[in-house]
Amino acid sequence: MTTSLERPDTTPGQAKTEPATTRAARKMSPNGHDNNGITRSFWLRDRKRRPSWDRTYAFVLAAVELVLTSLGGLTSIMTTEYPWHGFSDGFSGDYPLAMFIWGMVVLPLGWSITFWGSRAYERRYLGIGTEEFKRVFRAGLIVVAIVSFVVMAFKTDLSRLAVGTALLTAFGYVLFARFVARIVLLVIRRRGGASQQLLLVGTLPEAMEVYRAITRNPNAGLVPTGIFLTEGRAGARGVEAPVPLYAGRDLIEVVGEIGADTIAMCGTARQEEGGLRKLAWQLEGTGIDLVVAPQLTDVAGPRVHIRPVEGLPLLHVEEPTISGIGWVAKNLLDRVASALGLLVLTPVFAAIAIAIKISDPGPVFFRQPRVGREGNQFEVWKFRTMYCDAEERLALLADQNETDGLLFKIRNDPRVIPIGRFLRRTSLDELPQLINVLFGEMSLVGPRPLPAEDGDFLGDVRRRLLVRPGITGLWQVSGRSDLSWDDAVRLDLYYVDNWSLTFDLLILWRTLGVVLARRGAY
Repeated sequence: MTTSLERPDTTPGQAKTEPATTRAARKMSPNGHDNNGITRSFWLRDRKRRPSWDRTYAFVLAAVELVLTSLGGLTSIMTTEYPWHGFSDGFSGDYPLAMFIWGMVVLPLGWSITFWGSRAYERRYLGIGTEEFKRVFRAGLIVVAIVSFVVMAFKTDLSRLAVGTALLTAFGYVLFARFVARIVLLVIRRRGGASQQLLLVGTLPEAMEVYRAITRNPNAGLVPTGIFLTEGRAGARGVEAPVPLYAGRDLIEVVGEIGADTIAMCGTARQEEGGLRKLAWQLEGTGIDLVVAPQLTDVAGPRVHIRPVEGLPLLHVEEPTISGIGWVAKNLLDRVASALGLLVLTPVFAAIAIAIKISDPGPVFFRQPRVGREGNQFEVWKFRTMYCDAEERLALLADQNETDGLLFKIRNDPRVIPIGRFLRRTSLDELPQLINVLFGEMSLVGPRPLPAEDGDFLGDVRRRLLVRPGITGLWQVSGRSDLSWDDAVRLDLYYVDNWSLTFDLLILWRTLGVVLARRGAY
């Protein structure tokens, strides 16, 4: 839709207004800060933060985890042999009271405090990415270290099996709870709830770049509700935008008007000296977040580090690392997993081969030259899903292509044999590529290999060749054939620039859901 600006930033005969963030910072904030960020009085501060979903979610999650870690202690008591070793205070029979207090009260409280100290309940980490689980794992290691130290320091004669069982079961319960809670949260977010409402601040091109990056993933829980233009009305005259545009107004007033709980400074949005800092002071205690979205939308967090120099925070972007111990582990995982997969799936291969032969006489496998790492060509293995004359009939269907770039896709391709439609929807036709993985020509995860005759991969596309192509990849788990060529290239380049072993494991996990849902496969 076409949106109109609320008010021009200047009017004829009127001096140009100062930046809105600076004007907002000059006003006395509602929580008691003056224009220098000094709190006038603790009692004058507005202590009421606006209600937010994350505090309720974190409270419920913390309560559930407290119960589950207590249940972990009870599980240890009831399942291990002689769990009362080291306890002399009797309760009834063989179960001392102190054992229940330590296992079901003290240790669970220790878990809760450690989770809180590890910031595992912060809104920005909930529901997306791996950082939430990293913090949970870190908290688990801290608890294990503390318990081990206490046991050794006080030379207690506790049952090591009981202690270990209590720690492991509690940790397992917590991980399961986090996994279920994430699923519930994602369902709520897809229905429009449990999300942060963003006001994007910057020039229209910068704000739209951030808008597109955010809206590509609804699971992130970030919903842009407006764009505040720093260049004023002239920067968006006659331009269509998906959300309302604002200019020439007080920034804080706009935030309150649209109900935003996060201000996102986009790209090179500039303020007067100290304006951004004063804006941050003003937002203290309001529950409104202030984030800065630099022009690094396709660079992942692990490559970006803040390096403070004399109070100046410099963003340091590291080079992509496609080597080292993680790369060795990836190669080892590829070879072992492909060998085991080929062995276990032999009966499936035989059944598919028989089904193809019954559906259409001809070869079972389809082999085609593809481009691999560093431009080396190899022949990819796939189960044949088309009639034998499919290549000859391609020219007749060229005008029906439903995608762009180097891809050719037709949703109801007449060249596909009956069993081929099932194989494509379930991705079973890709299984023979485990042979390519075993030979080191492909990987389990990576950019999809493109046919060798489709061009010499000029420009950005050539960067895909820095890694081995994969059976699955970020492209596949993000939409597959439903994506445009530009989106596919962008996702592949993001994978190359931000590769890590953890990223590979996450993509493999997401692949299971995509295959079962049969999204974007035809």
